[in-house]
Amino acid sequence: MDIQTEEKKEINTKFFDQEIKLFGTYQYNCSIEDISLTELIAVNSSKANVFIPHSSGRYQVKRFRKAQCPIVERITNSLMRFGRNTGKKNMAMLITKQAMDLVAITTGKNPLEIVLKAISLGAPRESSARTGSGGTAKKSAVDVSPMRRINQSIYLMCEGARKAAFRSVRNIAECLADEIMNCANGSNSSFAIRKKEETERSAKSDR
Repeated sequence: MDIQTEEKKEINTKFFDQEIKLFGTYQYNCSIEDISLTELIAVNSSKANVFIPHSSGRYQVKRFRKAQCPIVERITNSLMRFGRNTGKKNMAMLITKQAMDLVAITTGKNPLEIVLKAISLGAPRESSARTGSGGTAKKSAVDVSPMRRINQSIYLMCEGARKAAFRSVRNIAECLADEIMNCANGSNSSFAIRKKEETERSAKSDR
């Protein structure tokens, strides 16, 4: 009898002489579990591996170019919402760094792994869209594209963190860390997971 042993695929993270780590601490040696999102999440490539999530890239110029933006930078950019936070990228980076540190301390794992898992679980896979024209419009269930799933997931996690931190004792970094961990666990205490289930429930009734 041949005993088949599954060898763990080694992930190459060294694209330059020196290995680049996020914030100089966290390795990029993680992969995306959801096969439909692998091409659309920029992680562990020569351009996506950055020391800090501030690449000054012009990702908004062309449609879908934001898929090449490092995934942690996309979360950082999403934190700069509502007029008073617009353009404050240094502040957003500090929040992201604190959140990553909290995730690492709490879970004892690489926070990038947790973030990737949260992104793949945090968005609805089915939604409802208006079909028909004029007076005969009705809702029908549609599948959600992988790109929109990533966009929604990032948006919902940051929105949940912002709402939890508003008029609260806890700061936004703590709330973001909690949101990411709860989302990665599929817990109902996550804002993103609650929204996802609500959207999928309404889509199911529109089938």
